[in-house]
Amino acid sequence: MSAIIVKELTKKFGEFTAVDSVSFSIETGELFGLLGPNGAGKTTIINMLTTLIIPTAGDAEIAGYDLRRDPARIRNNIGIIFQDPSLDIGLTGRENLEFHAMMYSIGSDERKKRIREVLDVVGLADKADILVENYSGGMKRRLEIARGLIHYPKVLFLDEPTLGLDAQTRRSIWEHIRKLNRDYGTSVVLTTHYMEEADYLCDRIAIIDHGKIIALDTPSGLKSRLRGDCVSLEIEGEADIFSAALGEKDWVKEVVQNGKMLDVIISDYEKNIPDIFQTAGVLGIGISSINFNKPSLEDVFLRLTGSTIREQEGSRKSVRRERMRRRMLR
Repeated sequence: MSAIIVKELTKKFGEFTAVDSVSFSIETGELFGLLGPNGAGKTTIINMLTTLIIPTAGDAEIAGYDLRRDPARIRNNIGIIFQDPSLDIGLTGRENLEFHAMMYSIGSDERKKRIREVLDVVGLADKADILVENYSGGMKRRLEIARGLIHYPKVLFLDEPTLGLDAQTRRSIWEHIRKLNRDYGTSVVLTTHYMEEADYLCDRIAIIDHGKIIALDTPSGLKSRLRGDCVSLEIEGEADIFSAALGEKDWVKEVVQNGKMLDVIISDYEKNIPDIFQTAGVLGIGISSINFNKPSLEDVFLRLTGSTIREQEGSRKSVRRERMRRRMLR
């Protein structure tokens, strides 16, 4: 059964089309990612699916209810974690959850039970009675996730849940998201522009650019679209001879030589890497170092859009890495 069915959903703001005829479905219990740069349309899609803004055209079904006919029932069956914090910092964590549960008309005994449960899920049971103004950024984010779970939603929307957090705290949030998805069976819709976040968390990913879905697949399925893996070799011996020998292999897509450095684009890395060493041995070539670059979601995005989400570093190392990546995408 599908938790969400989206049909030709469109949103215009005047002459500007923020979301352009988007269609997709999300299965019950699936962790689904919307990946794209700022302004791609991710948040607008979330705002429509959570009934915060009305679509210009198209329709959707969320938790079995029609977006246009049953917005109130949809709101009772979803949880939302916004980009911007929306906690009352003058209350304790427990009081924030208590107030939110009362808004859903959850009885006193049931409220206490659910508050204990969600605090355990996000690892804040021992911090529940501390004022939220004294919480760290990561603790606040976890409390917001707990609040979004208090009414047992069928679908939880997370809009940039780790934006602005440090790497260690982000990883902690990832683990809590996976735990709630596993323990509750909640369908999770995650928007992010962090490639590694989408790769780590999501069962499937829709890549969005300029309001359109330009690719939709599993993380591994998206990465498999690229033409090969890049193996960088630093060699001792005749580079020209070694380069020519590798170029004759049917599993070698390209060899780029730069002095004693070779960038070799190959298919089926695990199977063919031993042949590289065997060929080197036959020719009397020494390999002093080897580096392997597996295609990433960043590479997929580069292929599909012609640019990366992250700004490239200006170092020579990053320039060379970018050249290697572009060769992988040809």
